[in-house]
Formats: sequence, C-alpha cells, structure tokens
Amino acid sequence: MEIKNKIEESRLLIESGGNIIKSRDDRELILIDHEGKIINKDACSWLPDNGNNIDNTVYRSRIEPWLTSLFQSEHLSLLCGSGITNAISFLAGSTGGTTMGTTTFTKYKDEIKEAAEVSAKASGRGTGNIEDQIRTANDLLRGLKILKKNSEATALEDELNSIISEFAKSILESENGIATANEDKREKAYSVLVNFLLSFASRTGNRERLNIFTTNYDRLIEVGAELAGIHLMDRFVGTMMPVFRSSRLNLDIHYNPPGIRGEPRYLEGVARLTKLHGSVDWVQNHGEIRRIGLPFGADEINPYLKAPGLYGADALRLMIYPNSAKDRETAEYPYVELFRDFAASICRPNSTLVTYGYGFGDEHINRVIHDMLTIPSTHLVIISFNDPIGRILQFYYDSAHYAQMSVLIGSNLGDITNLANDYLPKSAIDRTTIRMAELLQHRMGANPISLSASSTADTSKNT
Repeated sequence: MEIKNKIEESRLLIESGGNIIKSRDDRELILIDHEGKIINKDACSWLPDNGNNIDNTVYRSRIEPWLTSLFQSEHLSLLCGSGITNAISFLAGSTGGTTMGTTTFTKYKDEIKEAAEVSAKASGRGTGNIEDQIRTANDLLRGLKILKKNSEATALEDELNSIISEFAKSILESENGIATANEDKREKAYSVLVNFLLSFASRTGNRERLNIFTTNYDRLIEVGAELAGIHLMDRFVGTMMPVFRSSRLNLDIHYNPPGIRGEPRYLEGVARLTKLHGSVDWVQNHGEIRRIGLPFGADEINPYLKAPGLYGADALRLMIYPNSAKDRETAEYPYVELFRDFAASICRPNSTLVTYGYGFGDEHINRVIHDMLTIPSTHLVIISFNDPIGRILQFYYDSAHYAQMSVLIGSNLGDITNLANDYLPKSAIDRTTIRMAELLQHRMGANPISLSASSTADTSKNT
C-alpha cells in the first residue's frame, strides 16, 4: 500500500507540472513541485545553501556531469518510445504522433474486444489498444483458416487489411504533420532533434557504437540521423530495395588518416538502429523482409506497394508489430531477431541504457531491462515528460536495483528542448573542454574551474 501511495503522489505531482529526479548518490526519488520547491527534503542531500528554489542552473549542475560520465560507458544504448515523436510534433506545431487507441471490428467484434482486453491486462497495461486488437484478429484469422471456414476468414481478412491500412496511414500522417509544418517551427524542431541525437552518437571512435532502439513505426529517428550526418547501420543489406538479413556481421565504418597506411580508424558519428516493432516501410515479400522507398510523410502507402517485384503486396504484408501476416514463421520473424539484438546489446557488463519517451508499457521489453539490471555494473537512465499510464513509476518500485537507476521525469526535466540545450552532454566539445582545462591547470595552477573540469574528465576516463 505504501508503494501504491508513493506512485499516486508522484503521478499527481507530475500532472501538476512538477518534476522527479534521482541521480548520482540519491537514495530515492526527489519530488519537486512546479515552483521548484523540494517536497521530501529529508531525502535530498544537495539542497541549495541559500534555500532558493530549484531552477535550471541547479538541475544542470546535478544532471549534466552525471550523464556525461554515464555516456562514456563501455556500451551505450538509447531506447525511444512514442514520446520522442510527440515531442518533436509538438515543437513543429503538429497534432502529435500516432494514436494507439482502439479501433472497431464488425466481424467478431465482441470476441476480439474481450480477448484484446485480456491480453492487455496480462501484459500489465490495463486497457487494450489497436496492437492488441490486431494481434487478436490475426490469431482468430489463423483459427478460422484451420477450421476451413473460408468465407468468414475472407471477410475478416479483408477487414483486417483495411484496418491495418488505415493504421499505416495514421503513421504517415504523424510524419506528414512534421514534414509540412511551418518552416520556422519545423527547422526548430529538427534542430532540437539533431542536437538530441548527437549528444548520444558523438562517442569517440574507440568506444563501442551507440545502439538506438525504438518501438515506433515512423521514421523520425532516421530523418534526424540524416540531418545530423549520423551513419545508421541496421540489418538491411542493399540499395534499391534492401533486404533484412539474420546474420550479424558487426559491420562498421572506418577511414584512413592522411599519411598513415594500414591503420584504419573508426569513423565517428556511427550508430546501430533497431526498430523493435518493425516499421511502416517494411514489407514481407515471398519469405523476405524488404524496406521499400516510402518517402517521409507520404500521403498514401498503397501506391508504393504496387512497385514491380512486390507481387501485389497489401497492408497485411506490412511488418508493423504485431501484424504477423500469413503464418507462424512471419509472426516470429523478424521480431525474434530484433529482440535478440536488444538483449545482447544491453545485458552485458559496463552497459548504460537511456530510455526517452518510453512508457514501459511493453512487458517483453521490460523483462529484458529487468534482466540487464541483475548485472551490477549496468545502469538505467529513465527520461520522460510524464507517466500517463503509471508504468514508469511502477517499474521503478518493482525493481530492487535502485542504485543502478537514474530518473528524470517532468515538464522541465523531460522536455526535449531543455534536454538538448542544458542537460545532455555535448560530447563533440567535451574533449576540447577537458584539454583546455588541463592546459589552464598546467599554465596557471589549480583553480576551482580547472579542478571541476578535470574531475569530470577523470570520471569519464574511468567509467
């Protein structure tokens, strides 16, 4: 009951414009109201000496050096949920990301609704959404075909095809809202997105590549990486119509420095991208998963499914989880490969996982994160604007690994603009800042500024 009360108190605080922070040596969540007053002062060891309210300057001094150190972990991963699309859409003046609300079936309406609700409650989400309905309808469709009820199966398949087509269209509409927004707002939104991604991707070449995971179907991260000049590597091979490959060759990008032969170096600004739930431009075609040339924010997807070589593919062939297309094999492929990549990337020593805009509503992902935290040298950083379904706070209190978790939730700490400008490390200039501090220390002797910078550098090197 005590934990339940804490969750409810925290949720009410967030809804009223407050913030929740846990970083460094904090032993529990620090609750701060919308005016910057700390509610549970007994739990806070870093109260301002002057007794003033907490502002961005205090937040920055508390957060930025800590994240800078964590971002230099041996393995760094970023998990993005729908929150990043909603944030960029809001900045661009659009209506927001794709809604996951329920739809309405006419065939087996009550049965699908009931089974979807049961599925959602089993996963801990409480209420079903369109993903639960599509998954349930797919299972029902396979059952009807097994029972050889061909006419009923055909009718349900046609309706399912129409619903998935409309769902794919809503994904494109969320992209289109950003791509066609007012130019000034769009450029501002893109600038924030670029700075956000560069904070993670600007790792030195001797560190392992950043791993980006997302549950979103849209291509916002791909667009942001393209604008930022980040090279993304995934499992797709090819140029005209790339095909998904199961092999993990750990391909990378190197370059030859001028005047040096036989010693290629890693190129900076390279990241690996894994879309855990598929993508709106992935199509299952004759046993292969291919990525089609669907422009960002296109009005319709059907014209691009009629290209030669796709053999009349329809919306049922789109690989947007949990659309399992025609058979059991495609129900598991390629998602089983993607989740294997996720587990292999984060469940290893000296690994840091940062989640942004992920509401912890997918139990199959949460289970992997729980397993990651059983490794003592791992760390989880949760960043979110809010906690609409209460799953983030529930995940935190369900875990016994509080010391391995940092939390930044609220309208200030979770705002992507504040993150990009103030709280996330500027990895591209940190090395220059550190070298400058070392030079100043050698020339002028130790001083508070140089000592502070040097301590940050030592932390980064030893992490």
